[in-house]
Amino acid sequence: MTTQDPITDLLASLHRGNQEAGQTLMPVVYAHLRQIAERHCAGEWRYRTLRPSDLLHETYLKLIKPGTGPWHSRSHFFSVASRAMREVLVDYARTRSAQKRGGGFKRLDLDHLAVSTQNELSCVLALDQALKRLAKLSRRQSRVVELRFFGGLSLQETAAALGTSVTGVKRDWVLAKAYLRRHLQSLR
Repeated sequence: MTTQDPITDLLASLHRGNQEAGQTLMPVVYAHLRQIAERHCAGEWRYRTLRPSDLLHETYLKLIKPGTGPWHSRSHFFSVASRAMREVLVDYARTRSAQKRGGGFKRLDLDHLAVSTQNELSCVLALDQALKRLAKLSRRQSRVVELRFFGGLSLQETAAALGTSVTGVKRDWVLAKAYLRRHLQSLR
């Protein structure tokens, strides 16, 4: 069974027990996950003690623990990876905010959704809380934000991961950003 995407083929082969597939797969997905981690740790998301490599390795550990997989496609793998990265960032923010409170206002730019909260750590926690509330109203809109923002997936990759159209993802993205903007601005 060969698909158009070598990552999907490698994921299927790895699930069947081919350890060499894992050796081939990791450098390919590592580069993409590294870019996502660097984006989260740069600029407005700059954490003093969280480096992109730390975020990436913590995410990777969540991805390879027993019980994960099988991944049915590239988009499914990156969907799971985006959830794992969100969990790592939220866990980090909770741990750090328990240690340190306060700080100046920082901007959270969710693809032109700019909101301010008390500090970088509370941004992640506030976004996580807002996404949980949004998931109660629209699970798919919450997943779109998670895949696009935390996972760095394109509109097309997000649509594939969710099994929907690009048009539907665009609509959900706009609606989710509007909801998050309202919710997060009410926290100021």
